[in-house]
Amino acid sequence: MQATAYTYDPSTRSGSVLLDDGTPVDFGTAAFDAGGLLLLRPGQRVRIETEGEGGDLRITLVTLQTL
Repeated sequence: MQATAYTYDPSTRSGSVLLDDGTPVDFGTAAFDAGGLLLLRPGQRVRIETEGEGGDLRITLVTLQTL
């Protein structure tokens, strides 16, 4: 699934993304670390992997979108 980086806190390595429908979803340190990223800037296009649905949606991986 694709999303756009919305917020990122380098001290906690966590933040949030906006899904294509505009829904914000938070991600934790584990999801950021799983993607191997060092930094994330708001507005960057990212690929995410998730578990659950609706209010239980949880991001398990954040990485850069590549073509």
